[in-house]
Amino acid sequence: MAFRLLEQISLAAGGANEDAHAHDGYAALVLDGATPLGPSLLPGPSDAAWIAGFGARRLMAHLKEHGAREALRLTLEDTKKSFEGLTRKPIKERWQIPCAAMMLVVETFSDPLRLSHATTASGLRATGTSPSNASHEGEAGPDSRQLEFFWFGDCAAIVASGDAPAFIVGEGVESRGREAARARIALDAGITPTDRAKVLPLLRAGRGRINSGNNWLFSPEPRAAAHAHHAAHSLATGTKLLLATDGFLALASDYGAYDLDGLMAAAQSKGLAAMGAELRTIEKDDPKAQKFPRFKTHDDATALWLEVI
Repeated sequence: MAFRLLEQISLAAGGANEDAHAHDGYAALVLDGATPLGPSLLPGPSDAAWIAGFGARRLMAHLKEHGAREALRLTLEDTKKSFEGLTRKPIKERWQIPCAAMMLVVETFSDPLRLSHATTASGLRATGTSPSNASHEGEAGPDSRQLEFFWFGDCAAIVASGDAPAFIVGEGVESRGREAARARIALDAGITPTDRAKVLPLLRAGRGRINSGNNWLFSPEPRAAAHAHHAAHSLATGTKLLLATDGFLALASDYGAYDLDGLMAAAQSKGLAAMGAELRTIEKDDPKAQKFPRFKTHDDATALWLEVI
């Protein structure tokens, strides 16, 4: 086993919770389904809830027999097949495709069953790096674990080890900053960013760029697996990890309630439930997104608090 779960939280913004999470002793993940921008194409509470929940279940199943990137590819193949079988209308615009942000952490070398199957068609370990975004820190020793992180979009992992400064894996803070800037433009134009009808063309234009260039997301597109961002870190036992969707990360990225070290300290001292209540209070006090420009008053907020063992 690589880590254990200390606490988890998943708060719906209202209606269906479009986040999902899963974990075992070797892997943990959070998925954040992107809010649909048009009529539903699938049965169930929402297309976003479907892809997050389906993706979490299938990815954890494939990770029992495959390395992470191969498991991700197989999961996206499953997602494509299921989506094509369930969808009620043809896709005319790319923004209609259900998609999700993701953060996955997995032990590089886990139990023999996983290890024996963790190869790609080329014979290389499926947990190998992607050339453009790989990073490594040290080698795993007797008191450390070699962990790999794979992500899409603005989900993130925050890492705190001993007295060293906490650091973030993923682009969550930068991505949220870009979204806040777009919301500020709308606000400066006299448009309330949370007025969905008025900002819908802007949101659809952004969503229409998924799975092209550098903008790949968890979606019914197996090619996306090769574009998942990747990093590897050797982490000492006792290291704490916080896997979070952007709705929870907003405490630091959007609202400035904490820096990264403060966020990890609060998770340790207050717990996730108290932090979730704090998050909702901040949002409740700014219902029209005037103080903190954003496109949703509330967002689903999910976090897993883990310890490396």
